[in-house]
Amino acid sequence: MSTPIPIYLVNQTDLAKDHADSQAWAQATGFKADSSTVCLVPGTEGTLAKVLVGKPDPVDTWTLGNLAKTLPPHTYTLADEWPAPMDTKLWLGWCLGRYSFTPYKRQSPPPTAELLPPPGADTAYVTTTVAATTLVRNLITTPAGDMGPEQLQAAAQELCDRHLANLTTLVGDELIGHNYPMIHAVGRAYTQAPRLLDITWGNPDDPKVTLVGKGVCFDTGGLDIKPAAGMKLMKKDMGGAANALGLAEMIMGMQLPVRLRVLIPAVENSIAGNALHPLDVVPSRRGLTVEVGNTDAEGRLVLADALWEAVCEEPAPQLVIDFATLTGAARVALGTELPACFSNRPELADTLLACGLGVDDPLWQLPLHQPYRTMIDSAVADLSNVSNSSFGGSITAALFLQEFTRPEIPWVHLDLMAWNVRSLPGRPEGGEAMGMRAAFELIRQKVTKGCA
Repeated sequence: MSTPIPIYLVNQTDLAKDHADSQAWAQATGFKADSSTVCLVPGTEGTLAKVLVGKPDPVDTWTLGNLAKTLPPHTYTLADEWPAPMDTKLWLGWCLGRYSFTPYKRQSPPPTAELLPPPGADTAYVTTTVAATTLVRNLITTPAGDMGPEQLQAAAQELCDRHLANLTTLVGDELIGHNYPMIHAVGRAYTQAPRLLDITWGNPDDPKVTLVGKGVCFDTGGLDIKPAAGMKLMKKDMGGAANALGLAEMIMGMQLPVRLRVLIPAVENSIAGNALHPLDVVPSRRGLTVEVGNTDAEGRLVLADALWEAVCEEPAPQLVIDFATLTGAARVALGTELPACFSNRPELADTLLACGLGVDDPLWQLPLHQPYRTMIDSAVADLSNVSNSSFGGSITAALFLQEFTRPEIPWVHLDLMAWNVRSLPGRPEGGEAMGMRAAFELIRQKVTKGCA
């Protein structure tokens, strides 16, 4: 095996102090140690002696995120000494940057560079997180024609098989018989029957955590049909389900001492003679009736039935987290790269945001502003699935979901894009895990210690 090529993170001071032998080459190539720039320093006989990388301030998970695909495909090692948590971050960012989605490509992707695990890196965490992120990205990026409710169920089954978890399903009219009427109503117009996926894993005596993921495998908008531009990316509308499955992969892969349950309503919001009409009134698992003010606000309907099941389980969960590509309003407020976070426990939201910053997986809290609750009142039903105003759409959607939670049970709602609209270091354009690592840290730090 050839000797690994060292990588050094440098600023201008480091370059002058520690790499005097490379300064002439750096000057000749225009390398000034600007953040994330790279200088390949040649050795004797045409070899590559070392790599200098401009050191950002601060150094984070994504500092090396581009290098796996941009450096020559050799083996490298981090030459600088870093604290163990930073070793973990840097290696994780490198590994996530190796990802490519290639199932539909004839040609194999070009080889990528390898980085030896830094000495302090948590290899179990990095390996598990890369597997979870790859699962999320693959599920979301797969075309909807190949990722309907049946295929999402198969992916959940594969996850369960890997970790000796249990999967039960309710399919088609079984949803009516077991009182999940809104999941059935949203998905009944598609050729693949709607279904509820229910995963359980772990010791029943451990703290209980329940995840809920919006699994709308494609969203036409229903009879309130989306325009072409709005429909184009709707294969990602099961991004909440993908993120919930990714978080489950992390929890089970890292063997967290929790009793895990994952509920995924898997449907396609399609168009047919039996599709929901605007202003239809549908019952819910909670017993509340819901007027369908817009058939394109279907995600909150399927989530509501699953959330009510989550909070009514006995013994009650210590934490419920739902993931959903729920509203364009959240994207207008925060952009595509910053998921919105809501919670009925302010201190829990604070901890989640701190966890996100700690692992470079940021979120931003929006309020469950109760005066807006009247905006989802209905004249003919207990509530409407859409607001009577064009403003505050992410908040009113969260308030709708809150009607299907219980105040005594800690609940977090993440409204996320689940898609990178541009390529960033370690995060190529396409399906993405957002909020997953932050939620894992929340569970690892708080729930497993009984503090949620």
